[in-house]
Amino acid sequence: MNGSASTAGATANRAPAGQRLHDVDAVRGFALLGIFVVNITFMASGYPGNLVSDPAFSSLFDNLARGLSAVFVDMKFYILFSFLFGYSFTLQMESAERAGAAFGPRMLRRIAGLFILGALHTVLLYGGDILMTYAVVCLILLGMRRVCDRTALRVAGVLYGIVLLSLLTSGLFVDSSAFLPTEAEALANAENATAAMLGGWGDVIGHNLSGLPFLVLQSATFQGPTALAMFLLGMVAGRRRLLAGVRGHEPVLRRIQWIGFPVGIAGGVVYTLGGGNGETLAVAVSAATAPLLTAAYVATLLRMMHSPRLAFVRPALAPAGRIALTNYLGQSLLGLLIFSGVGLGLAGSVSPVGTTGLALLIFAGQLAVSAWWLRRHRYGPAEWALRWVTNGERPGRARSATPVG
Repeated sequence: MNGSASTAGATANRAPAGQRLHDVDAVRGFALLGIFVVNITFMASGYPGNLVSDPAFSSLFDNLARGLSAVFVDMKFYILFSFLFGYSFTLQMESAERAGAAFGPRMLRRIAGLFILGALHTVLLYGGDILMTYAVVCLILLGMRRVCDRTALRVAGVLYGIVLLSLLTSGLFVDSSAFLPTEAEALANAENATAAMLGGWGDVIGHNLSGLPFLVLQSATFQGPTALAMFLLGMVAGRRRLLAGVRGHEPVLRRIQWIGFPVGIAGGVVYTLGGGNGETLAVAVSAATAPLLTAAYVATLLRMMHSPRLAFVRPALAPAGRIALTNYLGQSLLGLLIFSGVGLGLAGSVSPVGTTGLALLIFAGQLAVSAWWLRRHRYGPAEWALRWVTNGERPGRARSATPVG
């Protein structure tokens, strides 16, 4: 009976062209959780954005919550989300081919729609948006879509190597204290930022826009190159359909776990003890080891989803991942309503333990709502709008379980 269940799960995941890959949706849902656990800390207070801890929350449990997040979550899920973006890029190519549509113009419309959504997201909801960065970097991916796998892998390796080298060089030879504010100044800036978050719409929008120069700088020097490297890896994986025939018992999954967990966790510990985002060398260590821990997470999740006892994990996560864009924007909207002065005004009053618990609670609600929504609709609201822009025509309203997003 166990063998039959495993075979049935693998068969369901090896979907023919035009059908969804539920493993991909589930992994994307898992990535969405990790992204939110990090983002909610920035939504809840002005202190993380200024690279200091709120002195009001300095208990053992608060510091433990920060430390566990730094070791196991920070910088891990952005990588995974970017990889899945590249993987889904190949599914978009297949979708255009089936529809007999020119992929270039179609993808350019999608990129434009994604950029507009990102701009609105940044201004109105959350200043730490990633959609605009993805849209700009996707233009490069679009231009590279015909390169062979070997070239794509080499470019990805070079890009990531440049990011690591620049971090190491900066950490070893550049005095960051000459550019960063003192701790007292950072605490004052954080207090002012939290106060702005507690204001009305004008204050919130002003706070979001004030972080735009740093967002652009970070995208140009770190997030953009890292995203492109992961896009390229995801594109190669999508071409080879590496997630389309997983059975869960492949030896490579165990090897990834045996290597990824010890190296990735060790790197996370060094990153945390070394000062986290406030120290460039610590960031370099995390950047070098985070992909291994991320890969170990994915290997573990795949093994779980194809285990007869834990097969429920995939249908639990997949709906949220299928409408990930809607859920990503929804997380920011809920963060605005909970923490900003536009809503409940709880910014600066929720501990690190509280924000983590709140993120888990909200995500559990998103799992339930996503499953409910997809029993009645083909797409999430944001996916529906983006699909309209992409295809140049209004999407059908009929419910279906199999379209490629």
